[in-house]
Amino acid sequence: MLVPRALRSLLCVLSCAWLRTGAASRLKAPALPIQSEREPVPSKGLSGCSFGGRFYSLDDTWHPDLGEPFGVMHCVQCHCEPQKSRRGKVLGKVNCKNIKQDCPDPDCDDPVLLPGHCCKTCPEDNSDKKQTDSVLDPFEYFHEKSKEKEDDLHKSYNDRSYLSSEDVGPEESRTDFIAVLTGVTDSWLPSSSGVARARFSLTRTSLAFSITYQRMGRPSKIAFLDSDGTTAFEYRVSKGQSDMICGIWKNLAKPLIRQLQSEQMRIRMTTLMNRGEEVEGKIIKHRALFAETFSSTLTSEEENSGMGGIAMLTLSDTESNLHFILILQGLIKDKDPLLVPIRVQLVYRQHILREILANITSHDPDFAEVLTDLNSRELFWLSRGQLEIAVATEGQDPRQISGSITGRKSCDTIQSVMSSGDALTPGKTGGVGSAIFSLHDNGTLDYQVQVAGLTSDVVGLTIELKPRRRNKRSVLYDLTPEYNKATGRAVGGWSRMEARHIHMLLQNELFINVATAHSQEGELRGQIKALPYSGLEAPRHELPTPLAGHFVSPPVRTSASGHAWVSVDRQCHLHYEIVVAGLSKTDDLTVNAHLQGLAEIGEIDDSSTAHKRLLTGFYGSQAQGVLKDISVELLQHLDQGTAFIQVSTKLNPLGEIRGRVHVPNNCDLGTRGEVEEAEFDDLFVKDPEELKKDPHTCFFENQHHAHGSRWTPSYDKCFSCSCQKRTVICDPVICPVLTCPRTIELDSKCCLVCDDRNDSRDMKAPERMEEHPEGCYFEGDQKMHAPGTAWHPFVPPFGYIKCAVCTCKGSTGEVHCEKVTCPVLTCSHPVRRNPSDCCKECPEEERTPTGLEHGDMMQADGPRHCKFGKNYYQNSDNWHPWVPLLGEMKCITCWCDHGVTKCQRKQCPLLTCSNITRREGSCCPECTDSKEEDNLMMKVPDKRRTWRH
Repeated sequence: MLVPRALRSLLCVLSCAWLRTGAASRLKAPALPIQSEREPVPSKGLSGCSFGGRFYSLDDTWHPDLGEPFGVMHCVQCHCEPQKSRRGKVLGKVNCKNIKQDCPDPDCDDPVLLPGHCCKTCPEDNSDKKQTDSVLDPFEYFHEKSKEKEDDLHKSYNDRSYLSSEDVGPEESRTDFIAVLTGVTDSWLPSSSGVARARFSLTRTSLAFSITYQRMGRPSKIAFLDSDGTTAFEYRVSKGQSDMICGIWKNLAKPLIRQLQSEQMRIRMTTLMNRGEEVEGKIIKHRALFAETFSSTLTSEEENSGMGGIAMLTLSDTESNLHFILILQGLIKDKDPLLVPIRVQLVYRQHILREILANITSHDPDFAEVLTDLNSRELFWLSRGQLEIAVATEGQDPRQISGSITGRKSCDTIQSVMSSGDALTPGKTGGVGSAIFSLHDNGTLDYQVQVAGLTSDVVGLTIELKPRRRNKRSVLYDLTPEYNKATGRAVGGWSRMEARHIHMLLQNELFINVATAHSQEGELRGQIKALPYSGLEAPRHELPTPLAGHFVSPPVRTSASGHAWVSVDRQCHLHYEIVVAGLSKTDDLTVNAHLQGLAEIGEIDDSSTAHKRLLTGFYGSQAQGVLKDISVELLQHLDQGTAFIQVSTKLNPLGEIRGRVHVPNNCDLGTRGEVEEAEFDDLFVKDPEELKKDPHTCFFENQHHAHGSRWTPSYDKCFSCSCQKRTVICDPVICPVLTCPRTIELDSKCCLVCDDRNDSRDMKAPERMEEHPEGCYFEGDQKMHAPGTAWHPFVPPFGYIKCAVCTCKGSTGEVHCEKVTCPVLTCSHPVRRNPSDCCKECPEEERTPTGLEHGDMMQADGPRHCKFGKNYYQNSDNWHPWVPLLGEMKCITCWCDHGVTKCQRKQCPLLTCSNITRREGSCCPECTDSKEEDNLMMKVPDKRRTWRH
């Protein structure tokens, strides 16, 4: 019997996932996508998943049927998860998990396993299946609120910028987490009085974090601990006066992402100032994070108390009700009874405004409640950050923690891009508006606004709500008095924000509108929303560079606009973040099916394009990254303010929007430092003593290398080494065969590259290749590749993929990757000469002579081996198959029959007894009567007849 197709699908779901989601998703529009040869072909035109020859719709769940002899795996559940591609198209991804570990413990003494079920149940279990955990009931508001917000995006508001589907790109599909950090009582350091609140956002494989702390000095380092308590990642905190720490952990391995999702990770912060302090907490998911707009960190007045907590608060959308959830840590002690009475108070300057008495359980100290009908004074104090929330235990040993309530703090940047395409009456003017905001604890909102490229003078600059009816604007605040016509800017502060307005601001529900003499209702409009922290050294506190069609040469009347933050670090690397709005896909269907934006940087003088460089291609509303190998000329243009950033589209390939960039720098000698091979996250790891302490560090060539880092060894530039948890893996750089007529050798490169230039005089200056106006950036190896260059893609941690070849199309800056097609072999024993080779070859002694007849080949044909999963087996070998999520299937035996894998389940005897049982680990049921069992064993067929070889 052949291996069932569904089993091959299940094997591929796990073993090939890295190739589909890691390498293939990063390749830019390949003609032949790199994917598993056994990957089922999805149904054309439909979004869903193919598995085992069947097609499933998005969000479908099923138990995989692996066919005979495996059958239906009732303890495995597969789910067709919807995911957005970089083009914005919704695709399906199969995710299977073992659900046996989630089985509840039956209450009865003799549970039974019903046919077609995974979990044992009681024979007559009439318990109410609708029973729910009462602890979750108070959280229903936050749950419903998150559903309302998600549904809200699909409503037909007149305000186009609120429902722009192109803004909902892959970068916004993120998962939020929270942690409360308090003093560690079992540490060698004294228990700290400090309390920290950490909020995390997981986007793909990057975890951004925003941490605020109180009653402790500035931490020196932050450690993320895995389920074993081992440090998985360490972040060194820079010196500063702020109580906010912003950071990002990039390239999380999939096992760590799974631990994070299943709440098995912890975070620890340590400070070495004066006396050592340490706080720690568990990273958890929480449904309230979606709706939270106000927050409070709760601390204790006691020294070394190890107590703390946080409050997440939000206002009702229509009523003056304040919903809150408390997460408490250390307030409830182990010696406390199961039910602990607490007192929750809302306080204004030591005056108690509201008070709630309740009981919480010691094993689950979270608490949720609603303060109804806040009056105007309470709402005013809430907006000014003058309210406190206090939580105290009742009894003989009362303990209390408290904290002020302020608007939610984060490392994200509140900003807005205003475009004519997002105006209430959409247009194509080529103008741009850009704004950044900063919310203070006292409710003041500082703003900086700039506009450019307008058709007429500005007559109104306002912050507004969504329109109630078409063209019926709702103005909240007028910025027009602060607008300076000469500079095109408005700088000031909104000091009378109401609590409702703060709530709406942090829920991305406010807009900024620019009215002109020709467009009284508004020529430009943009949604005010948070831009997630990216970890790049971009000066977000400063106004960004505006990008507009007005600045393109010649000017373009477009509905799009944007802005960009650009900076140059000490290594002379360029950091950039670009946000675009108004690139409406609905206006031009050709844009929808192709690249939405192509960002590049160059010099203002259009007569010379020798210094133009591709930054990135992107599909959503944002583009960001680091450009490392920059020419001296381009750095000088940035320093002098004669450089530009431009976004091109298929509709306007010569530039849709553009902006002039001025970044002062002292990079006279170009990119500095030998850090080109290092990840940006690893640049801070410079102290060898710190690296020695990391258990995952690798020691190689008398140097310590951080886990996940890559470098070129000193002994040979044609090797690439990486550190994977104390193991150094060095792969040879595999040079593809070049078909171009002329090649050149670069000193810094291992492989020859094609020389596409017509001027032979440039041959003597190979470094000019680095200044070529066109090139390709490939995310796998994080390098720029010259036009015409071909290479095998590098995919960490697997190394070079020899089954694919990528080439750089110099004319478009596009990476084109193709799967290698292996030749048809005529020999009977093909071999793979090296483990990294993609294709097999015929051995020299078995190369088929030219005149050999087909009949002779058949006579020379010998037994062939079989592949099952990732393993190879010789002819006549037999084994128990290993299936992901289930492990070894000891009741099934597979064998290799001349290149064909066959499997069969063990044959069990027919039992006639009444008392039947199945022992743990046994394949067949047995009789409890030993005599009858002995008689039956005599009837079992000979084992040689049981397995079909």
